[in-house]
Amino acid sequence: MRNIVSFSSLSRSGSLSTCSGVIAIALGVACFLPASAAHAQATSSTIFGQAPAGEVVTATSSLGLHRHETVNKKGRYKINSLPMGDYTVTLEKGGQLVDTRPNIGLIAGRGAEVDFACPNDHCEASENN
Repeated sequence: MRNIVSFSSLSRSGSLSTCSGVIAIALGVACFLPASAAHAQATSSTIFGQAPAGEVVTATSSLGLHRHETVNKKGRYKINSLPMGDYTVTLEKGGQLVDTRPNIGLIAGRGAEVDFACPNDHCEASENN
C-alpha cells in the first residue's frame, strides 16, 4: 500500500493551509532576523583590569575623550562604553601619575585588559583601610 497524498486532499483536510501558515510565519521571522541581529551589534568597548585598590585609572582616546574609574576594594576596575579607537591608560595615586600604558586599541564589542603592578602582587585593599 502506498502513502500518496494529493494537494486536493490536503486542502480539504486543512493540513495544507496549516502548513502554508507555518511557512509564512517562518519566512516572516527570517526576514526580521538580520535587522535585529544588526541592531544588537555592539558599538562600544570596555577597558578593564587590576590595579592597587583605591587608585584611579583613566582612559584617554587619541581624539581627547577621557573617562576614569576608581579601583574597587578587590583591586579591579572597569571603564565601559568607550568608542572604538586608540587609548592611553594611566594609573594615578593621590593625583600623581604612577604608570602609563599607551596604544591600547579598542574594537567594538571587545574589551581590552590593562593590568597595573600592585605592591607585593596584592591589589586588594587591606582590612585596615
